[in-house]
Amino acid sequence: MALRFESLLARIEKRDTHPPDDGRKRAAVAIVLHGDRVLLMKRSERAGDPWSAHISLPGGGFKPADGDLQTTAIRETREELGVDLAATRCLGSLPPLSPLTSGPHGMEVTPFVFVADSPLSPQPGPEAESAFWLSLEVAASGALDGTYRYPSFERDLPCWNFEQHVIWGLTYRILGELLALAR
Repeated sequence: MALRFESLLARIEKRDTHPPDDGRKRAAVAIVLHGDRVLLMKRSERAGDPWSAHISLPGGGFKPADGDLQTTAIRETREELGVDLAATRCLGSLPPLSPLTSGPHGMEVTPFVFVADSPLSPQPGPEAESAFWLSLEVAASGALDGTYRYPSFERDLPCWNFEQHVIWGLTYRILGELLALAR
């Protein structure tokens, strides 16, 4: 399955990137693509951080100074991985999703899709332990499929097992949405 940017361009919407002023917490993540690969990171272990040591897309919480959620994704990618997205193309955003653990009125996360024509070299900052590239073609093939037992849910969730990394939860759901659009 080749990732088809033309297909993504036709299906990804150009949404208003300004979050509504409704008091709900918002965040944004960057789906950074180069060829068939997506940039992922392992978050640093930090006490009190619900995403401590998880595999994720670069991103984080919206700050009013950002102005919009796309700027949040760009800022967070630079802070976490030292990657400047100015040399990439932003195709648009996917519909917002919420982590399963955030409840019905919890945080809403908007993924933005960026395409890099040349290779990027992430330099993890204090919030990221490491960064790596995952082949979406391999992930879509089923070769990485597995299950992850989330301790507080006591239920099995779908995941991808890649090298020593387990990609599950919101990151898995976001990338699944992206793959569905690219087919």
